[in-house]
Amino acid sequence: METTSKFFQNWGKRFFKATLIVLLIVPFYLGLSGINSRAYAAPRKSQLAKGNAITDPAAILRYSLPIDNDAVRQLQGDIEDISNQLRSKRWNSVKQDVSSAIKIANRKKERLLAGIPDERQAEAEKLVAAIDTELTQLQEAVEARDKDRVTTQRRELLDRVTTLEELMVTAFPFEVPEEYSNLPQLKGRATVEMKTSKGAIAIIADGYSAPINAGNFVDLVQRGFYDGLEFIPGQDFVRQVGDPPGKEEGFIDPKTKEYRAIPLEVLIQGEEEPLYEITLEDAGYYLEPLALPFSAYGAVALARPGDDPNGGSSQVFFFLFDTELTPPGFNLLDGRYSVFGYVVEGKEVLDKLKAGDKVISAKVVRGSENLVQPS
Repeated sequence: METTSKFFQNWGKRFFKATLIVLLIVPFYLGLSGINSRAYAAPRKSQLAKGNAITDPAAILRYSLPIDNDAVRQLQGDIEDISNQLRSKRWNSVKQDVSSAIKIANRKKERLLAGIPDERQAEAEKLVAAIDTELTQLQEAVEARDKDRVTTQRRELLDRVTTLEELMVTAFPFEVPEEYSNLPQLKGRATVEMKTSKGAIAIIADGYSAPINAGNFVDLVQRGFYDGLEFIPGQDFVRQVGDPPGKEEGFIDPKTKEYRAIPLEVLIQGEEEPLYEITLEDAGYYLEPLALPFSAYGAVALARPGDDPNGGSSQVFFFLFDTELTPPGFNLLDGRYSVFGYVVEGKEVLDKLKAGDKVISAKVVRGSENLVQPS
C-alpha cells in the first residue's frame, strides 16, 4: 500500500506544479456516473478560490463552528483583522477595526446573545460584558501604539469570542450517513495532547466538519495506538506517524480482525454536510473553499494510498507550510486528503520533529464525551 509519504516521494512537487498549471489553464468538469449518491447532491458551479487564505488555525476553527450569527462573525472579523493591519503598521486601520468592534459590542448585544439557550444566557452575558470592557482597553493600547499590548489583548479577546461562539452551538449540525455507523464518530470537538521525544503539541480534532476522520483519530488516541510509534520518513513539508509495527500499515480492529478503512471526508464551506468517498476533482468541483483547509501550518490529515481516497486508516500527517503546494489564493491539497484538525500549540516542536522521533504518549484532554462509538 502506497501511503501519503510515499505518494509525495513518488510524485513530488513537480506533479503539483504541473497540476496547478493545468488547473489554471484548462477548466474541467468530470462526469459523475457511478459515484456514490451521497457524494453529490445537486449541480454546483465550480469556482476559483479567491482572496487571502486564512492561515491561523484558531481562526479557521472559529469560522468552522456550526453557528449562524452575523453579529458575532462581524465582531470576530474586526478583531482578527487587527493582526493584518499591525503587520503593515496601519494604525489608522487598526483604530477602525477596534471602533467597529466596539460599536457591535455596544449596539448589538441582543444580536450577540441571540440563539444562545436560556441555561447559557448568564454566562454569555458575562462574556459580552467582558468583551465590551476589554475592547475599551484595547482602544487605549491602540492609541498608545503599544504593539505588544495590542497583540496580547487581541488574542485574549478572541479567546472570549471563541467561548461565546461555542455557547451558540446547541446540536450536531447533520446526520452522518448510516453506512458509516460501524465507525467511531466525533460529534463535536476534542483536544489531544501528544507528547513526543522533541516536546508536546496540542491538537484540536474537529468533528463538526469531519466526524468520521476526527472520530477515528480520537478513538485510536484513546486506545493508546500512537504511543511509542515513530515518525516515518517523508518530504520536508510533512511529518507523518501512525504506521504500526509489523506488516500492517493501518489499524486492525480487534473486534472484526479487519483493516479499518476510513473514507475521504471534506466539507465545503456553506454546505450542510461533507462529501464522502470522492475527491473534489472527481466530483467536478474546482478549488472550492473548504471548512478545514490546508492553509494553516500544522493541519492534521489522514494519510492514504495514492490511488485510493478511501483506504486511509491510522497514519496521519502534519502539513507544514510549502509555497509550491499552497500558493496565495489556491491550495492544491484541499479535497485530496481529509483534514480533521490542527496543531494549536507546539508549532516549534512540530518544526523539530524528524523521522525516527517518537510519540511518547497521546491522550484526549478535552471533549472525550463527544466520541460516539459504534452501537
